[in-house]
Amino acid sequence: MPTPRLRQFWTLLILLTGTVASMFAGSQWAWQRSLHAESDSVQRQLALYGQTLTQRIDRYRTLPEVLALDAQLQGALRRTLSTDEVAQLNRKLEQANGASQSSTLTLLNSDGLAVAASNWRSATSNVGQDYSFRPYVQQALAQGRGSFYGIGVTTGVPGYFLSQAIRDDHGHTLGLVVIKIALQELEREWLQTPDIVLASDAHGVVFLASQDAWRYRLLQPLSDEERRELNATRQYANQPLRPLEMQVEDRMDNGGRLVRVASSPDMPAPAGRVLWQSQTLPGTPWQLHLVHDTHSSLADSRWAGAAGAGGWLALALLVLFVRQRQRLARLRQRSRQELETVLQQHAQELRTAQDGIVQAAQQAAQQTDTGLSRSLEHLPQGVVIIDADLKLVAWNSRYVELFRYPADLMQVGRPIADLLRHNARRGLLGPGPVEEAIERRLAHLRSGNPHLHESAKEDGTVLEIRGNPLPEGGFVTSYADITSYKNAARELRSLADALEQRVADRTRDLDVARQEAERANRSKTRFVAAAVHDLLQPLNAARMFTSLLRSHLPDEAGRHAADSIEGALAAQDAILNSLLDISRMESGQLEVHIRDVPLGPLLQVLGHNFGVLAESQGLQLRCVPTRAVVRTDENLLRRILQNFVSNAIRYSRRGRIVVGCRRVKRVDGNHLRIEVHDQGPGIPEALQREIFEEFRRLDEGRADDRGAGLGLAIVERLGRLLGHEIGLRSQLGRGSVFWVCVPLGDPAAAQPPSAPATAQPVSDDAPLQGSSAWVIEDDGPTCAATRALLQRWGCDVPLAGGAPQALEQARPGQAPQLVLLDVHLGAGYQGPEVYAELCQRWGQSPAVILVTAERDATLRRQAAERGWGFLAKPVRAPALRALVSQTLLRLK
Repeated sequence: MPTPRLRQFWTLLILLTGTVASMFAGSQWAWQRSLHAESDSVQRQLALYGQTLTQRIDRYRTLPEVLALDAQLQGALRRTLSTDEVAQLNRKLEQANGASQSSTLTLLNSDGLAVAASNWRSATSNVGQDYSFRPYVQQALAQGRGSFYGIGVTTGVPGYFLSQAIRDDHGHTLGLVVIKIALQELEREWLQTPDIVLASDAHGVVFLASQDAWRYRLLQPLSDEERRELNATRQYANQPLRPLEMQVEDRMDNGGRLVRVASSPDMPAPAGRVLWQSQTLPGTPWQLHLVHDTHSSLADSRWAGAAGAGGWLALALLVLFVRQRQRLARLRQRSRQELETVLQQHAQELRTAQDGIVQAAQQAAQQTDTGLSRSLEHLPQGVVIIDADLKLVAWNSRYVELFRYPADLMQVGRPIADLLRHNARRGLLGPGPVEEAIERRLAHLRSGNPHLHESAKEDGTVLEIRGNPLPEGGFVTSYADITSYKNAARELRSLADALEQRVADRTRDLDVARQEAERANRSKTRFVAAAVHDLLQPLNAARMFTSLLRSHLPDEAGRHAADSIEGALAAQDAILNSLLDISRMESGQLEVHIRDVPLGPLLQVLGHNFGVLAESQGLQLRCVPTRAVVRTDENLLRRILQNFVSNAIRYSRRGRIVVGCRRVKRVDGNHLRIEVHDQGPGIPEALQREIFEEFRRLDEGRADDRGAGLGLAIVERLGRLLGHEIGLRSQLGRGSVFWVCVPLGDPAAAQPPSAPATAQPVSDDAPLQGSSAWVIEDDGPTCAATRALLQRWGCDVPLAGGAPQALEQARPGQAPQLVLLDVHLGAGYQGPEVYAELCQRWGQSPAVILVTAERDATLRRQAAERGWGFLAKPVRAPALRALVSQTLLRLK
């Protein structure tokens, strides 16, 4: 028989072996399952990337085909062009390129020589360059069209080239037109994913990558013929093509591979094994690759291994527990046998004690001849005692009160059957033959069985009846009035049913109200956007007329009134702009551009812009310098901080305002909390959530600058849009701290801030004196106000009207120096289209300033690409004057 020590050894060995085996099996199963799930997800993600790349290329594919049909381009390739004709072609291609937002458009003759190009203004212009060695030229001349990805020979900028042959009416090839599509923006979009996205060509050369170190890497060795081909076409210029050192460790059924990539100082790679998924891009010889970190699958396998080990240990412990219970059961059985002997010894003593209790009860019943026992009077229940002959022995007054027995009926020695018969005559025994009901109850008493039941009387009283036999015969019965308890239970059940019904009704009503609120919110968003756009038109004219009004008022009181009107219009402008911002955020039209932003320059500009305002209010504003880099949208973060600082200035009477940062650690990584400290009156805790709602503001602000109560509502929405936590802490009488928590960025990826352009000093209205400008606007009051302002500044305004008047008065060679142009001109006219038509009639391209109520970022970007100025309505007269002066100075 094994010793206890040996049994313990084998038990421990089995536990450890099973734990290791369960952990290994569970981790392997979870690893394979999680890896296949991640591989399928990565494959779907890769398909989306491929679709995005294909759509980006297809967007520009038709442009060369359309330009190849242009009669002007066909005519240019049939003859030798003069300098003016080349310049005209350059401008045509430049205009077409600006409309499509492509990289470069180039016109080549049949010898591969560039005749004209959209980048003719650049120092690295394509004009006059020979591109006959490029494959896209050879393909277009031979097959009618071609495509090729490579680094530009002239510009040094990579891109995807699409070419289309230009043929005459007889099908002879005259030349070709080429569009070069820049794909760097696509790479920047890939930066938003933590995975590494690559694109490789037919030779296995990576030409697009979400990380710069992976670009121009070889996924497979190049043959001598391939190297000669790359050198002949100069596809990748002088870029060194270095091999990517990787080792395939496993292959999956869906094409995925487990790869280990070697890391080096110039090639940072993920540690451990990575999931490499590849997919061919339809219609091209390219392949898209996605390199995915497998740490999540590894973590799943570890957790599954731990769960397997835990399950095995639980099972083993259950077996040990059962065996222990069995051993304890045997011990209890032995103990029970020993206790039975002790119980038999005490049984007689218990019977003796019971006899004593019965004798005490009988003595209590004999204390009075009437049967009323003083020892039972204190009980709240009605109690009656009968002997073995079923005759009354004792009772209390509560028993007589419950059943309203007459005094002559309650006598010691009276059979209990008389009391039952009395109750039967009163209908308390229920329907049916009376004698049968009495006999049934007497038989139950004779049996000596204890009982418990409830009985309801006609008056609504509910009694709980308990009966227990006496040791030497007889019966003790108690009657407890539980009517109030039953009524309370019944009312509670009714109340619960009513509450459940009310909850169901309220839930249904809330769901209907939520749907109606969502519909109303969408309608409100559309209405606000449209209403603000329409309100900005007359507000723009009002602000311009106010600027004119001040110069015509001789007295100080009149000028003060004009300044008050200007202030009221500015406040109205701020409210409308805030409403428009809220509308754009709720409708999802506000563009967000997340990138790594150095925070120091942003805080420095913030301090400069608000420092003067703070000093004018007797406050000190200090922005603590920092070198931190955060990952956010620079413009939207600036708006959040500007709102915090302006609120601090508005609600502070004295002291300092400090803007600083502190690092915080969170579950999702390291963050930077940007805080704005003030010494204002503080915010009560009950209002600290309400102030982030629309039109909520405190009463402690300055009387002349109270705000509209929309600033913090916009901040709260911007925080949700960016994923940045917004918060505050405040103490009454000591001040408040508003903060925004922003994730830290990569200092190496942050773009250095561009040096601010120094404005050239403008003396009086020198650039405007003697200049000419057209105002093209469909709103009559705005036209009149703008013309009056320009004329006051010394500018000649031959035309201030809508699109039809402008098209009617346009004459060749009579273009103004500047055009102030609205975007939506009514009656189906669009500002950029009207300007293009005017340029053709003038034969000139004057400078343009867009003045519009549209605040679309795309429109602003397109204006910048064309070199146009941009002003958003309502226009402030100083801003208009400064922009017009700068534009005219650039022309000179």
